[in-house]
Parts: sequence; structure tokens; C-alpha cells
Amino acid sequence: MRLWPKSLAGQLMATLVLALFVAQTVAIVLFANERTRAVRTAYRENVVSRAAALVRLLEDTPPSVHERILDAASSQLVRFSLSTEPVLPEDAGDLRTQRLARDIATALNIRPERLRVALTPETFDPGEAFGPRHMDMPMMRDMEDDNDDSLSHRRLMPRGPPRLRQVRWIAFSIAMSGGQWLNGVTGPPPLPPPFGLSFVVSLVLSAAAVSLAGLVIARRITRPMRRLTLAADRLGRGEAVEPLPERGPEEVVRGTRAFNEMHARLDRFIRDRTHMLAAISHDLRTPITSLRLRAELVEDEEARGKLIETLDEMQRMVEATLAFIRAEGRGEETREVDLTALVESLAEDLGELDHKATVATAERIVVRCRPDGVRRALRNVIENAVAYGGAAQIRLEAGGNQARIVVEDGGPGLPQEDLERMFEPFVRGEGSRSRETGGIGLGLAIARTIMRGHGGDITLENRAEGGLRAVLTLPLRAASTAGT
Repeated sequence: MRLWPKSLAGQLMATLVLALFVAQTVAIVLFANERTRAVRTAYRENVVSRAAALVRLLEDTPPSVHERILDAASSQLVRFSLSTEPVLPEDAGDLRTQRLARDIATALNIRPERLRVALTPETFDPGEAFGPRHMDMPMMRDMEDDNDDSLSHRRLMPRGPPRLRQVRWIAFSIAMSGGQWLNGVTGPPPLPPPFGLSFVVSLVLSAAAVSLAGLVIARRITRPMRRLTLAADRLGRGEAVEPLPERGPEEVVRGTRAFNEMHARLDRFIRDRTHMLAAISHDLRTPITSLRLRAELVEDEEARGKLIETLDEMQRMVEATLAFIRAEGRGEETREVDLTALVESLAEDLGELDHKATVATAERIVVRCRPDGVRRALRNVIENAVAYGGAAQIRLEAGGNQARIVVEDGGPGLPQEDLERMFEPFVRGEGSRSRETGGIGLGLAIARTIMRGHGGDITLENRAEGGLRAVLTLPLRAASTAGT
């Protein structure tokens, strides 16, 4: 199956050409059989008509010219002679020669007793049976018996010695009205003409026509399928996708229509949920503000401080949620981005804010993404590494079909069972809710949402030497290769 094409167009053309070849082979076999039959029939009719005409001619002419007539009527395929006795015994015939005997008897309008037809013995010598003139008759291959007409289609061989070995001839003896017998011997008919250049040209032209038709049909099918595949891939990466044109075969049109409807439902679902979440977050501002005003009226200073701290935390959570919704709702355009340059630029910006983030030298990696979203996800991960590990070491890798951004820190790490839980909203690696020791627990959740929206992901793992390693992955397309 290594040679079998993988594309739909290639498989369709290969199947059509293979079917054409099989059909042509069957047609050749059937046609060759018909050609062989036609040649045998024409050969038999020629022998019958020549024998019948010779009998009439010999009976209507004086004996003095019989010898010349026999020489003129004989050929390399059929030889005749006259004798007072038949060269074939009375019981020489069998079922295999009855058809030829019947044809000759019908043509001459004679009784069957006056005709003897048989396959000659394998060591038949035409010189002994028919006289010296037949010593130069061509030798023929051993014939295969044919129940239809008792004649073979074997090819004539070069001339050989008089005594023939492994040879069968068709011989016949016809009783003439004057008491003499006309003896004849014939070899198998010649092969039908072989299939020549015209057949090869016809096969090549047919294969080319079928392949062209298959290519046109395959392109008509695969073009909308290719558009559908690309659109599904872009939709899975969170890109904006226009409704696809519903063209092509009926099955493809139904698939495209189903994709468009699914896309519309997904858009409507996400838009409704986003609007609802944004409305809830926005509406929470009012009661939080009201509660803050009332907390200011509490006389107990310690209780007032705790209430205000709790309300501030709630305010930050609402603001973070709204910021995330606004970022996702902007519908940033996907484009090709130099990922190496983006990471280095972000590290420089964080360095200006006294965040220790270093980037290992890396070759240029180009990906298709929404740069602001990727920048925000990476920033959240680096800030976590700096907050819990003091510094972040960043390196970029490209392998297979993925680009990897690895962020490592020297912090305490996390229990194995908590690595996946860190991506849940409002979950923090540090138990307290202090603003100074960490955020509100949305950073990694937002980062994973962004990366998965690009068709990638983010994972956490503990380093053997201590600390935590975050691995962010993005799809690396064929056009987005390193070093371009």
C-alpha cells in the first residue's frame, strides 16, 4: 500500500485507471477469442470451398490436366492429391472432425459415406501419403484439440524433415464420381493478427481521458472539503471564520451547511455567555461600592479593616474578570508573529518593572496567533514564576508541529496532585489571600484559556532540581518554521 496515493484525487484517479485496465483486459480477452473464432471459421470455409471447387473442377476436366490443377490448388496450408484408394481408413474420423466433415459434405452435396476426415497420426508423413510433391510441406506445432471446429490456431514452424514428430494434421479423402479419391491435408489456421500500436494508443488515450475526468471530479469534491478543513482548523484556534459558500456535490453542501450552522450556534452561545458574565461582573460593582460605604460606618476598627479588605478583594476579582472578558471580546486578528521576538520583548518590559526574566538565545520561530492574547498568557505565567520563585528562565523550542515556550523558576514547586488544579479559576498556590503574596487566582486559568483558544495548551510540572516548569505550546504550521 506504499504506492497507493493518500489524497482523494490520487485515489480516485488510481481507482479509475485500475478499473479501466481491468475492463480493457477483459475486453481484449473476449475480443481475441472472437478474432480467433473468426479466423478459424474463415480458414475452415476456405478449405471447404477450395475442396468443393476442386472436386467439381476435376470431374469436369480431362485427366491429363489433373496434375496441374492439383499443383495450382495446393498451397503451404492445404495440399491435394488423387489416388485410387483413400489415404484414410474408413474408421479414421471421430467426434472432433465431424463438424468439418459435415461442412464439406454439405458443400459437395454428397453422402457422408463418401467422405473421410480425421486427425492424422502423430508421425504422419505427407510424402508417403500424398507423394513427393508434399515433401516440402511446412511442419507445424502440436495442435490442441478444439471441440468446436477441430482446428488449432498454432503458428507455422519452419520447414522440417519429412518424418514429422509430435505433429497432428487434418487430413480428408473425398470419393469422386469417377472412382478416384481426392486426398487433402491441411495444417492449423494462422494466428489472428496481433494487437498493434493502435491498441496501445487507444489504451493510453482512454487512461488519460479517465484520469482527466477523475481529476476534475476530485477537484470539485476536494476544493470545498479543503475549505471546510481549513475553516474548522481556524475555528478550533479561535480565529474569526466567515460562513463558507455552500457549493459542490450534495453531500459536501450538506456538510458545509452543517458546519456553518454549528459555527453560528457556537458564536451565539459564546456571545450570550460572555455578555451574561460581563453583565454580572459589571452589576456587582454597585453592591460592592454600597457595602464599602457601609463598612466605613462600622465603629470597630478591626472589623472595619477586615470588611474593607474583603470588599477590595471582591473588587479586584470583578475587575480582573471584566478585563479578561474585554480582552477576549475584542476579536483580535490572527496573523503571523515572530514568537522569539515577542518573548524577548515581553522579558525586556518585565525587566523594566524589576521582574527577573531571562530568555535563552533561540532561533527565530514564526507562528500564527493573536499576539496580544499570547503576550498576556505568557505574562501571567512569567509573573507567577517571579512571584513564587524569584526569577524566571525562559527558552523557546520548535519540534514536530509545535512551538514550545518553557518557563522555569527556582521556587518551592507544588504537590503533584495540585499541578492541574492550579488552572481552575480563583485557585492559588499560596494559601493566603494577601495581595502582596499573589494574585486572585485567575492568571493561569486565563493563560490556559488563551493557549487552548489557539489550538495549544499549557502544563505544569515539578523540576527534578527544584522549582516549577510551565510549558506553553502553540501549533507550528508548515509555513511557520524556524529560521525563516
